[in-house]
Amino acid sequence: MASWPPGPTPLTAGLLKLLPLDWIAKPPSLHADLAAELAVGGRQGSDPIHWWAAGMYSGQLRRQLLYLRTHPNPAMVAVLAQQLATGLGAEPWARPPLLVAIPSWKRRANPLPSLLGRALSWQLGWRQVPLLQRSRAVLGQHHLGRELRWANQAGAFRCSASGQQQHPRDKPAVVLLDDILTTGATACAAADSLRDQGWQVAGMACLARTPWQGRDLRSIRRLGDGPG
Repeated sequence: MASWPPGPTPLTAGLLKLLPLDWIAKPPSLHADLAAELAVGGRQGSDPIHWWAAGMYSGQLRRQLLYLRTHPNPAMVAVLAQQLATGLGAEPWARPPLLVAIPSWKRRANPLPSLLGRALSWQLGWRQVPLLQRSRAVLGQHHLGRELRWANQAGAFRCSASGQQQHPRDKPAVVLLDDILTTGATACAAADSLRDQGWQVAGMACLARTPWQGRDLRSIRRLGDGPG
């Protein structure tokens, strides 16, 4: 079993130079196995929406994200997002895109999308803007199959600001933010609400992408059966 290093790894040490002072106060240590799972420059794909991810939702990264959901640590999120930021920054953007975290419908919201936005905004110099709001509550999706996830998220968002008044050349693209991308139902529903208001959605950035074998979701639950 790999041991935790006594001090910051080179990956952590390099990033800490870029972080605000309040994040440096408690520098995190990165597990050796976790560091090995973070792809150089991150990962990316195009199904069902263009996406960028720090790594795959498995192994140490999966365990770390589950822990961070209940024990938020901005500095650790920033460390996990470093390779993701490198990949995003290498894209040929006409102008810096806006970062838009996907909001939670729960009273106790998932802290990771906004913390990811904070980290990427600091590292890339991009603005984080709250363009999205929830238009209705949805069921928890953990136990929902693929088709029910898409039905569950349909029409679940509204855009808080129109982009239709701006000329396309003057309007920045939008990059959605979430902690995990599985089927893409949530990301696509959020993207549709923004596009309806004239925004160009370039894709979604996340901390982890669920591996292919984890996306073949099946469930006999119906939408009225209660929380999933």
